[in-house]
Amino acid sequence: MGRIMAIDFGKKRTGIAVTDELQIIASGLTTVNTDELLSFLKTYISKNKVELFLIGKPKQMNNTDSESEILILPFLKNLEKQIPQIPILRVDERFTSKMAFQTMIDGGLNKKQRRNKALVDEISATIILQSYLYSK
Repeated sequence: MGRIMAIDFGKKRTGIAVTDELQIIASGLTTVNTDELLSFLKTYISKNKVELFLIGKPKQMNNTDSESEILILPFLKNLEKQIPQIPILRVDERFTSKMAFQTMIDGGLNKKQRRNKALVDEISATIILQSYLYSK
């Protein structure tokens, strides 16, 4: 069995989370600069078996696509082209940033630590992945 990787795509930074090989536990992996994302993914999958990419799908409250979806679509086409052997599943990512921030508060992080947007992105990816695992 391979890992499932969740990607919280952002204009500047992208949060990444993965499961263990048994697909039981979701853990934050890292945050990478978005312009280095494909390179990072290729390196990671050369060393680890990844079975599925979960990509956050930003939606508005009325269920229409968010403006940031325009930034994600070219990445998706490029990902499918460069890593065609791994399927991609889109997952609603509404409220994940707010949930990540609340998780940081609940975890006792101070204000300075909570301003770390890279950490928010990584936690958001973990929330996306964990919600997928719960629904599976």
